[in-house]
Amino acid sequence: MVAWLAVRIAIGLPKGSADAQGAVAEIATGAGAVGLVVAVVGLVAFAVWQLTAAALGFRWVSGGERVRKRVGAVAKAVTMLGLAVIAVAFLRSGPRSGDAGARDVVADLLLLPGGRLLVAAVAVAIGIMGVTMTYTGVKRTFMGDLDVRRLSPAIRRTIEAVGAVGHLARALALGVVGVLVLTAAVASDARRAGGLDAALRALGETPLGMSLLVVVALGFGAFGLYCLADAAFRRA
Repeated sequence: MVAWLAVRIAIGLPKGSADAQGAVAEIATGAGAVGLVVAVVGLVAFAVWQLTAAALGFRWVSGGERVRKRVGAVAKAVTMLGLAVIAVAFLRSGPRSGDAGARDVVADLLLLPGGRLLVAAVAVAIGIMGVTMTYTGVKRTFMGDLDVRRLSPAIRRTIEAVGAVGHLARALALGVVGVLVLTAAVASDARRAGGLDAALRALGETPLGMSLLVVVALGFGAFGLYCLADAAFRRA
């Protein structure tokens, strides 16, 4: 959904934001309140599954690799619960700009003692997440989470390709979010921060312009396809 919203921005259709809020709005438009309720149930179920995996799962690896995967599962659970909150908020009061939400958080942090350092620390944390996603995409460590032994080599290569492209596209977008937050910290100006929508629009304003935005959008679409494979072939 976010990939489609980003493509619409690239071709000059301004409606909607290419982030979680925009995706929720699209679901609401297409499927109404029932669709959003179904989405909330699914997101909460996903979060519960990831928390269970963080406590008991990933037994096919050990040591630091298991710790890393369990920490990642907790992060995914938090993200999914956040998306569920966005959907519930939409049901209650309608859409809200994701960038406005990000700027509100940064503005609140800047008001605290050492606020600029706190915001900078958030930017660094976002950057670390981007680096981790880049490593995952380049090394294709995500394939270790899938049981693909019974699949043909062609299907395995396809899953590996869309997974790598998807992780790298997400890493790039997250890296831009980190840069926006760091800029807000340096300037002590929350208006310079932004979420995913602002990051994608910033990519569209680079010398490569909308071509880069379309490539990143296709990468998000590739990650969606990888998630389908992950749902089908995830190790128990």
